[in-house]
Amino acid sequence: MYGIINLSVVPVRSEPSDRSEMLTQLLFGEHFLITASEGSWKKIKVAFDGYEGWIDEKQFISITENEFQLLRNPYSTLSLDLVQVAVHQEQFNTLLLGSTLPFYDGKTCRVGTMEFSFSGHSRNLEAKPTKSTLIENAYMYLNAPYLWGGRSPFGIDCSGFTQMVYKLNGIPIPRDASQQAQVGTLVNFLDEATPGDLAFFENAEGNIVHVGIILANSMIIHASGKVRIDKLDHYGIYHSELKKYTHTLRVIKKFV
Repeated sequence: MYGIINLSVVPVRSEPSDRSEMLTQLLFGEHFLITASEGSWKKIKVAFDGYEGWIDEKQFISITENEFQLLRNPYSTLSLDLVQVAVHQEQFNTLLLGSTLPFYDGKTCRVGTMEFSFSGHSRNLEAKPTKSTLIENAYMYLNAPYLWGGRSPFGIDCSGFTQMVYKLNGIPIPRDASQQAQVGTLVNFLDEATPGDLAFFENAEGNIVHVGIILANSMIIHASGKVRIDKLDHYGIYHSELKKYTHTLRVIKKFV
């Protein structure tokens, strides 16, 4: 069984309950494999990053295996507006930055059997990414509030932020910071890093718990309380308002 999101944003939970922890979110047009069922809850494996969790069957629609395979095309089209609408039978659906537009032809997209008209800004991921567009997209999330498990401009966590910025540029990376740190090319020294590289940070136990996107002039953009810009050096992130280091640098990885 397979499914696709036809709403703006849907929580993926750790257990089959509305009260359980939100692990991540799925945006409009993202699809998944259904692996188990418990009442109205379905356990899923997300096609984009392999993440697993539970979603309510009332918050998605089913698709065929053939449609699921067609959606695996890496050159999909994404919405580039912070907030936009798609229209189905005169009903408005809110689309958030980074939403997928399945089978988009420049005017309409199709989610299962539902056809939506869309006239906002979009990007086809067939175009080769550049670090300049990656940084531009990172700034679009500036001041978005921090939300554990979030992946939208209305609430996002540190690794959701980096994953979505890279997704907007056609570069799939894992969901969690600890997973992201395991891929990419190692940058040995901060002086060798360039804007767009990812910096990872550890806690007192040595575990990777935070990630951000390196900017020019020894700065970093990251989600901590909100998506913000702070100073970065060989020790870590220096919070200018708190007047102290808040995160300890562990490793830097290059993906572009």
